[in-house]
Amino acid sequence: METSILQKYNVPGPRYTSYPTVPYWDNSGFTEGLWEESVVRSFGETNATQGISLYIHLPFCESMCTFCGCNKRITKNHSVETAYISAILKEWVMYRDLFRSRPRIKELHLGGGTPTFFSPENLERLIKGIFELADAAPGYEFSFEGHPNNTTKEHLQTLYNLGFRRVSFGVQDYSEIVQKAINRVQPFENVAKVTLLAREIGYTSISHDLVFGLPCQTVEDIVDTIERTNALRPDRISFYSYAHVPWIKGTGQRGFDDSCLPKDKEKRRLYEIGKKILCDKGYHEIGMDHFALESDSMYESFGAGRLHRNFMGYSSSSTQLMIGLGVSSISDSWYSFAQNEKTLEDYYQRIEQNELPVFRGHILTDEDLTIRRHILNLMCRFETSWDNDDDYFNELPEVLWDLREMEKDGLVIIDDTSITVTEKGLPFVRNICMAFDLRLKRKAPETKLFSMTI
Repeated sequence: METSILQKYNVPGPRYTSYPTVPYWDNSGFTEGLWEESVVRSFGETNATQGISLYIHLPFCESMCTFCGCNKRITKNHSVETAYISAILKEWVMYRDLFRSRPRIKELHLGGGTPTFFSPENLERLIKGIFELADAAPGYEFSFEGHPNNTTKEHLQTLYNLGFRRVSFGVQDYSEIVQKAINRVQPFENVAKVTLLAREIGYTSISHDLVFGLPCQTVEDIVDTIERTNALRPDRISFYSYAHVPWIKGTGQRGFDDSCLPKDKEKRRLYEIGKKILCDKGYHEIGMDHFALESDSMYESFGAGRLHRNFMGYSSSSTQLMIGLGVSSISDSWYSFAQNEKTLEDYYQRIEQNELPVFRGHILTDEDLTIRRHILNLMCRFETSWDNDDDYFNELPEVLWDLREMEKDGLVIIDDTSITVTEKGLPFVRNICMAFDLRLKRKAPETKLFSMTI
């Protein structure tokens, strides 16, 4: 990749799991009542046809990984599991009361934290509790994140018996030096064991999460990690750019010196080399930073234009309503967003008061909804168009003007009613989306908010 192009576009920017992005939510016009109204509206529009998505945040980890920017609580005290599951199930009852009819769950994802911190018995209690008040929609997809060091055969079998067919294992990198730098030491043998166990039990989609740009990471590390990963042949691979955001409270990203991080062209080279190996091994680039085998549902969805993106990342099916349960979880009714309390103490207090534990949110305007569709199209299909009135907005001429420089650099193709991201432009899709981000344009961040785009 040309150094000049890389330097020009390697700027802080959102990952666009939503629009507007969380820092640009307008909480002043948000109320719990308006949130509930939007949930009821969205549920009524889609439950019978699409079903809903459910994200459950399980925040506990036994140790701190210093590359992680997620909401988590570090503890070795497993007695916390019981009270937390009780709180989640109580929150779910509150939503079920809003729905007034039995929801059909299309997608269910257990994220963290470390979902496999919880015992198989407690995970079974959680999932069975959810489905006392819900049904699985046709073609449902249930998935969870597993830590290779503590995911057991019992975890895998229990969740499989409950309908889970997708599992994602966090690998990051196999270099011992890198693993020590990020406090995430896990031998290849541990990853191989749980991957093979999952396949033996019958999981149909196994994913490995890899990260480039980690402290002390070299080209040799990337090559070795991807070669070992390919030996296990996961169905999907997430190959993320490390988001260095040490200014966010609680990230723990002070466990290494910034001088240890690969910079700019060096970091991008790690991705380009990794991508080439993955493509040579039969993996296809899907969306941003994701790869899949042709046999995986995500590959099929991408080819058919059905790929979707929300706060859970990319998914092979689309739902309009996503409910997030648990501390810090974000929900999306399409018309509005809502985030739960970010500390366990506040979350528990709201649940005990029989209140939905929402503490902030955003009601989307008509303009927001239009921009959201364009950004979603760019992130999922690498193209967007405005050939009907619903997709046109007043600032579109200014957006196209801003994109002319990217067109000159060969990153996009612009015609009368559409924009297409070129092969050269794929690494810059976040930058292209930023041209559409009217809220970001109107008010530039006054402090550090986002990781670098490249």
